[in-house]
Amino acid sequence: MTKKHLLTAIALASATLMGFTSCGNKEKSNDTAVLRFTAIPDENTTAQAERYKPVTAYLAKKLGIRVEFVPSPDYTSSVTKFSNGDVQLAWFGGVSGVQARKLAPGSEALVAGAKDLKFKSYFIANKATGLQPTTSFPTAIKDYTFTYGSRTSTSGCIMPTHFLMKATGKTPQEFFTKGFGFSNKHPLTAKNVNNGTYQTGVISFGAFDKLKKEGKVDNCNIIWTTPEFADYNFSAHPALKKQFGDDIFTRIQDALINCDDPAVLKALDRNKLVKVNNDTFKGIAEVMKKVTFK
Repeated sequence: MTKKHLLTAIALASATLMGFTSCGNKEKSNDTAVLRFTAIPDENTTAQAERYKPVTAYLAKKLGIRVEFVPSPDYTSSVTKFSNGDVQLAWFGGVSGVQARKLAPGSEALVAGAKDLKFKSYFIANKATGLQPTTSFPTAIKDYTFTYGSRTSTSGCIMPTHFLMKATGKTPQEFFTKGFGFSNKHPLTAKNVNNGTYQTGVISFGAFDKLKKEGKVDNCNIIWTTPEFADYNFSAHPALKKQFGDDIFTRIQDALINCDDPAVLKALDRNKLVKVNNDTFKGIAEVMKKVTFK
């Protein structure tokens, strides 16, 4: 073999070896890539992982990738995990979704529950107050103790405050003569109003209806229902495209809007999932500029 032929053979062998190494790395990358998702903790935080097992299994099967659920102890934690890229998919409320997508440019809202496009909140009162249902904003609550849910809850704080300010021309600080508190979770809001810890409060309609069926809010009434607004949604982080390809957002969206698995829908407390985008939540983004709590 001539020197020229020898060099050519070495070059070909080197190229082949590099090709095998490259393919090996690519295969390893695909094997280790994981879609991690989280959800805002509306109820029992410790039961989150068990609750979302069906969603994890469904996405893994439909997408053909590894999927893991990462619990979040509070709203802020879910937003932080998403903005840092520690999770790449999240079941957010309307407000937390807007916050997270703003912190992670290129992220997109993909799907929501059909009922999430017509979400609403209930203003509730302990029966001892004597407050009755009304078709207009219940201004009488100004002289009673009042509790919100979480400061960043769409239905437990931000949107109800928007309607309060629109109806009264006052901020909560100006409106409530006895101040107000935050329970941080919908079920605790209901519990606190039901047992009289607070005389009035505001809660997600879905959470209240569920508790009503369970017989846990028999000592309080719905006194006003807000107008409808958009709320919960699955939002995806742009890091997913680097991991799984540019079509991953569409694949996730298709998998979820075509989902008819009863276990998955039960985990999300939804009957059907529908397509949305960031524009769906523009209204909430505008409200957030006016409603703030420290």
